[in-house]
Amino acid sequence: MPRSLQSIDLALLLVSAASLLAGLCFAAAGRSAIARALWAAGALPVLLGLLVSIVKSLRRHEAGVDLLALLSIGFALGLSEFLTAAVIALMLASGRALEYYAEERARREMTALLNRTPRHANRFQTGEWRRVELDTVRPGDRLLVRNGELVPVDGSLTVHAQLDECTLTGESAIQQRSSGESVSSGVVNVGATFEVVAAASAADSTFAGIVRMVQAAQHERSPAARLADRYALLFALAALMIAGGSWLVTGEVVRALAVLVVATPCPLILAVPVAVVCGMSRCARRGVLIKGGGALENLAQASILFFDKTGTLTSGRARLVSIETGPGISAETVLRFAACLGQASAHVISEAVTTAARERNLVLSAPCQVVEQPGAGVRGEVEGHAVGIGTFAYVLSLASPAPWSAAFLQRVAYGGASAVFVCVDGTMVGALQMADQIRLETPRALRLLRQEGIRRFIMLTGDRRDVAETIGATLGLTEVLSEQTPSGKLEAIRAAQREGTVIMIGDGVNDAPALAAADVGVAMGARGAAASSEAADVVLLVDRLDRLVEGLRIARHTRRIAFQSMIAGVALSFAAMAVAAFGFLPPVLGAMIQEVIDVAVIANALRALRIRSTATAGSLSRSDADRLRSEHVELGPVMEQIRELADELPLLPGTSVAGALAGMNELLRRHLLPHEQRDDQEVYPGLARLIGGEDPMAAMSAMHREIYRIARLLRQMTDDVPPEGPNAASLCEFQRLLYGLDAIARLHCAQEDELFHALGDGA
Repeated sequence: MPRSLQSIDLALLLVSAASLLAGLCFAAAGRSAIARALWAAGALPVLLGLLVSIVKSLRRHEAGVDLLALLSIGFALGLSEFLTAAVIALMLASGRALEYYAEERARREMTALLNRTPRHANRFQTGEWRRVELDTVRPGDRLLVRNGELVPVDGSLTVHAQLDECTLTGESAIQQRSSGESVSSGVVNVGATFEVVAAASAADSTFAGIVRMVQAAQHERSPAARLADRYALLFALAALMIAGGSWLVTGEVVRALAVLVVATPCPLILAVPVAVVCGMSRCARRGVLIKGGGALENLAQASILFFDKTGTLTSGRARLVSIETGPGISAETVLRFAACLGQASAHVISEAVTTAARERNLVLSAPCQVVEQPGAGVRGEVEGHAVGIGTFAYVLSLASPAPWSAAFLQRVAYGGASAVFVCVDGTMVGALQMADQIRLETPRALRLLRQEGIRRFIMLTGDRRDVAETIGATLGLTEVLSEQTPSGKLEAIRAAQREGTVIMIGDGVNDAPALAAADVGVAMGARGAAASSEAADVVLLVDRLDRLVEGLRIARHTRRIAFQSMIAGVALSFAAMAVAAFGFLPPVLGAMIQEVIDVAVIANALRALRIRSTATAGSLSRSDADRLRSEHVELGPVMEQIRELADELPLLPGTSVAGALAGMNELLRRHLLPHEQRDDQEVYPGLARLIGGEDPMAAMSAMHREIYRIARLLRQMTDDVPPEGPNAASLCEFQRLLYGLDAIARLHCAQEDELFHALGDGA
């Protein structure tokens, strides 16, 4: 509501209240003529305001339902019911103030985004820091952000920073960001002063895009609001018919006036807009930006969900899955050589290899004499050794193929992954399997979406059929449409729209047409492609798929509350009109009752602000969740050695088997078993309190017991191995135990990672 209209409504409220009270005082003193004049004077400004409002609404082709209020005040004045006119005027003025308060309360989180728009930046120029207008900032500029200030534009950090991102993402925890990480405009510096190198202009930054979306959302009327307007016209006609009928039948015009009074203002035009804005505001608070009431309503009715694969179901970033090694070479050695050389390459796969090595706390040396062939590989010198990493064809030009390479390539192809081969001094020593892994929150998000009524899950991707179907089978999707072109995606969405309301989720530029075609387009992450965010109806400001569940749940509850409020308000108004038509409700009392109905309707609509989210009763701090996941990363080499020993056991000399198994038992005793015991005794009790229930961690503890059992059995069998080595049956049993331990430990870590991720979401 513009400031001018807000001031006018406040003035009307004060005038009507003052005139009513003053008139009552004069009436009590026996000065009835002055009292009537004051009551009329208080009603006339409200009457004039209603007339102006009706004309403006009709010019916008919107329902002029204030006509009932205009008629009721006009009737009251014409019948010399001046006290009734004054009461109606006060009720109308207070109703407008109440509606304004409700909408402002509902828009609080969305308005907070607009109020926090950066206006200036501190830029380094001519040897000093200068305060400049935000529009003058360009990519590459050095900017200074002091404690308590907003980051003005998107950029990259030059030092460590502590940031409050809650306005954008809904995450309450302070985020720790390192040098080189990207940072979005609009977040708050809550730590020491830092520098950021601008990566975009103000107009192209994340926050500016979000502000444009919010402004569009605040001006859009939802289909339900427009439908309510149409119903409101029917309601107004019905009220006029009831009022006119009671007048014609009884000849008492006061009854007609009473009917008009209780029908003013109409609850239809209050309930739906307030509830819809409440729902949008609640979503914004959880990092789900819905661009308008129409999108909220479509989301509430959705039953079919399309996904893009990369960056939506998966993380969009390559991660180390496994390491293949040649005879006598450890996995750690292969990874270290690859990571040392990878430091000199800006390729995303090289960065992923280097990241994997650092997660395992490997000490890396600086390479020299580096030569990179873009898209193929890198070669150089590491600690006096000639090292090469890259595709199989590239490394084949530097070394002869290894006996295991063909089988490894086949295995990588089955999984839809990529391979990084490593050669040292002309020998192919190993290879790394890299893959874009499924997001930790994806399985949970799909389970919750099923609970919310989504009946079809369809993956749309341009990837190969075997890769897509592997992901689809892993996640239990309804359908998988692979090798899709942008036009093919559009056709699939349009075909599905004949069966129900369709949601499409994506994050890339190529997803923009599909997002625009769907009933509800959802863009993943505010830092994603600008084209997808602009085309989408919903933007997940937090790069997490499970936030869509919260948006869907809030949308459905909001729609239910809106229609409950609308139906309840209309039913109460019709009941009051019936009572008034039969002469049991005088106009003054009717005005008061109608005010009570309006208050009840708005109060019910405001319940949409309190819709619960999918967040758990408690949550892990971000640092605790990251620490627990990092412990699993450190266990990665242990699990790789378990698998390697299982593979190599039949190839070892009989006399070496006992020593290899003893070494494995010692590795388990020092690393794996203490980790699981610590989880059971220290971590799980805290998690159980957060989750709630009598024994929520029972199934996870059972996996610990199975790991203990296998480790103990392995140790006992190792003690009984004869000097010449185990027989064929015992060797098979050792392999079975090692493979089983590897599978259980990996599955258990994956389950814990998913749990830590869910609990680390923040309330």
